[in-house]
This record gives sequence, C-alpha cells and structure tokens, in this order.
Amino acid sequence: MFVVKYRKIFYWITAIITALSIFAVSYWGLNFGIDFKGGAIAEVEYQNRPSKESLETSIKALNLGELTVRPSGENAFLIKTRELSNVERQSFIEVVAGTTTGATLKRFDSIGPVLGKELAQKSVTAIIFVIIAIVLFITFAFRKVSEPVSSFKYGLIAVAALIHDVIVPTGIYAFLGRNGGFEVDALFVTAILVILGFSVHDTIVVFDRTRENLKHAPAKKPFSEIVGESISQTFARSINTSLTTALALAALLVFGPEATHNFALVMLIGIVAGTYSSIFLGSPLLVTVEKMGKK
Repeated sequence: MFVVKYRKIFYWITAIITALSIFAVSYWGLNFGIDFKGGAIAEVEYQNRPSKESLETSIKALNLGELTVRPSGENAFLIKTRELSNVERQSFIEVVAGTTTGATLKRFDSIGPVLGKELAQKSVTAIIFVIIAIVLFITFAFRKVSEPVSSFKYGLIAVAALIHDVIVPTGIYAFLGRNGGFEVDALFVTAILVILGFSVHDTIVVFDRTRENLKHAPAKKPFSEIVGESISQTFARSINTSLTTALALAALLVFGPEATHNFALVMLIGIVAGTYSSIFLGSPLLVTVEKMGKK
C-alpha cells in the first residue's frame, strides 16, 4: 500500500528523471557510432601490443579526424575512424599494421553514410514495432478484464512504463557520450530491445497478480487496495529477479572484455529503470486511471 498511497511522489520522481534525460538528449545529442553515421572499423592483432596512447598518436598524424581506439582481447585493438578513401585506407593500414613487426590486420570494414542511415531507421522501426506488439499482446492477455480498468488501458500503461525505460538509458548515454566518449551503436539498440522485453515481463507479473486478486476480491473492496496488495505480493520477486540480473551484468561490466562493457552498462541502467517503472510507475498508474474513470 505504501507505493499506491504515495504514488504522486513517485510520479514527480519519474517526471524529474525523464525531464533530465530528455534535456540531456536535446542538449548534448547522441554520440552515434559508425554503425549509424558511417565510417571504418579495423581490428589489429599484435604479438606485443603497443600502448593505446602511442597508437593513437601515430594514427592522428594522418589527420583522419575523429577516431576511437579500444582494446580488444589481450593483444588486439579495435580502431574506428570516419569513412576513408583508398589512399587514406592504405596509409592507415601501413601505420597500424604495416610498420609494426608481428601485427596482423584481422578485419577492416567500411560502412557508408547511406547504409548507416538505413540501419538507424530500421532500429527505430524495430523499437516501435516491439512497443506496438506489446500493447496488442497485453490487450489480448487481459481481454477478460474490463472493470474497473479496461484491458487496452493495461497495454497503454505498460507502454508508458516502457517509454520511461527507453528514455532514461538514452539520456544517460547522451551525457556519457558528451563526457566519456560513449557511442550509440547496434549493441545499444540490442540492449534497448532486451530491456523492453525484461521490463514488460516484470510489469505483466504485477498486472497479472492484480487480475487474479480482482477475481477473488469482495465486491466493495477499493481497487487501490487490490493494486497495493498485488505490488506487495510481487515486490520481493521483482527485486530478487532484477538484483540477480544486475549482479551478473555488473560482473560482466567489471571483469568482461571491453567490447561488451557498453552493452552491459546499458543493460544495467535499463534493468534498474525497468524495475523502478514496473513497481513505482506502471501499477500506481492503474489506480490513477481507475480514479479518473470514476470522475
């Protein structure tokens, strides 16, 4: 009952967090990787890997513009640059692999801006499609629930929570992209899609318990009490599930390879945001919608 009773406080907290996230995206924008804006990526393996700083200095001498150098495994580097011409590509390969004994160019991929734009459009389409599919699924799953909140409204409330779960990690990534060089790439979109699935699963658990409690509740029992009891009954389960997942992601973030760090970070932020929205946003919104319906 605590969550339902003080739901307006949680609404304000949600509004502030969401507003800050939207401000971060609007003010700083997103630092898109080559997956979306085009560019080149090379993976170079060394017998005796040089320092990251010395490799960056050598590449910057070519005046290729913005670039990122990231360790990969124990002996390799992943290097990202803008799209290169044939001459620039040859000079780049000579610097990173041709002049170093024991260096091997494992791969060199180039993505044009048109292909990157197409991938960005498909990523947005995928997220929108998933959200629409979730609304339809929840509407169907709760089709026998019509009072005091219709099944379609269950789906809309779930989407409101999911939008929060997308905006928060995106806003944090806008801040990290501006101040830490974090890039939004295909792995980021993958993480967002996984977060959507995890979060809606958590939300449905609470909604389903509410549906079951409605069947057995006395006719005059307030809907707010039913929702409050449903949250209390599923609270420990939601926290334990999210905590175990968060611990695994934290271990991957700290001890895993650097190539998975960004993915683990987005997932970790999203899991926390999703657990919060399932308990403190989605379910209380049921009560608010019910009271608005009465008015």
